[in-house]
Amino acid sequence: MADKNHELRDKGLRLTPQRQLVLEAVRALGHATPEEVAEKVRATHPGINLSTVYRNLETLENVGLVQHTHLGHGGATYHAAEELTHLHLVCGKCGSVGDAPIETAAPFVNALIDEYGFKTDVTHFAIYGTCADCTAKS
Repeated sequence: MADKNHELRDKGLRLTPQRQLVLEAVRALGHATPEEVAEKVRATHPGINLSTVYRNLETLENVGLVQHTHLGHGGATYHAAEELTHLHLVCGKCGSVGDAPIETAAPFVNALIDEYGFKTDVTHFAIYGTCADCTAKS
């Protein structure tokens, strides 16, 4: 736990139990909506409300400890910033979310830079399609 305390203070954040609980929940869940984070936190600390979770997610994102992605038509999904090593593959049929190594997008990212001078952040990028299981069932 000392490492996590140090990590939050290194980002200039005051260590609060709520902030630590939200960060731990995001890391434990992988990809989670604010509601799922709140549910995870409430399992051990029932007094935490959803607005507290939203405020802490925003604070943690502002200092680079978590990041959001839109994986569907709903709200944002959050994941720990140290997990920014993958692309999000979203199946339009079954709704599953898979991962692909970030390097898979390198030719696309480099083409955008070379041809348009546009630098993109593909960690916010969700790629929609059909997963292998749904393709096999078709």
